[in-house]
Amino acid sequence: MSMPSESLLRVVIVDDEAPARNRLRDLLVDCAAKVPLQVVGEAATGREALELLQGQDADVVLLDIRMPEMDGVELAEHLLKLQDPPSVIFVTAYQEYAVKAFELNAIDYLMKPIRASRLAEALAKARAIAPLRADLLRGLSEAPRQHLSVTEGGKVYLVPIADIVYFKAELKYVTIRTVKREYLIEESLTRLEQEYAKRFVRIHRNCLVAREAIIGFERLSGTEADAHWVVLLNGLADKLPISRRQQHIVRDLAR
Repeated sequence: MSMPSESLLRVVIVDDEAPARNRLRDLLVDCAAKVPLQVVGEAATGREALELLQGQDADVVLLDIRMPEMDGVELAEHLLKLQDPPSVIFVTAYQEYAVKAFELNAIDYLMKPIRASRLAEALAKARAIAPLRADLLRGLSEAPRQHLSVTEGGKVYLVPIADIVYFKAELKYVTIRTVKREYLIEESLTRLEQEYAKRFVRIHRNCLVAREAIIGFERLSGTEADAHWVVLLNGLADKLPISRRQQHIVRDLAR
């Protein structure tokens, strides 16, 4: 008697190497007798995976950690913004990640080469475990994210860090400004400053600016008390005020 399709565990495979994806597919065939499942998609990049999972329901993602452009840990964080996030099983050949993951109680962690019995065990408990938390995921990777994810109209979009000109905190939100447009995210400006200390500089208590976007400074005149410096930006007409406490950047960055 065949198993009803709704009871099948829906699995997505994410790995940048085709042979690795094929190997997982073969292993999943071996696991199907113990854990009824269906492979509903696969992706070679984090961006492809996010796009796929916004149109395809999945229960679990088998996710390689080491991938170009966006690693698996970063992708897992972006997946948390989906309306119904899938469970994640990380897959890697690098032992150092496994130690961190287990210490932080990640859902499960598979070391390459993967054994079918070990994969079956992980899949059997995948549905029962709650999605990972963003703070735990950030503890898994020392590298800053290459993208920030924004939810608009029920869809999750990726904004490359390289495109961001500045961050500006406003009430509970942070505005992301690119040359083309603005986005709103719920993140801490202090956390962003720590994560991207090499790329962004604080010019005001509520604003971080990409160092590479700064093309100059201008002193706006008025009364002596009102005179202040502003940052001039490449590609934008915005003139962002520099607080008195941060005016040293005019000297530091103009060198």
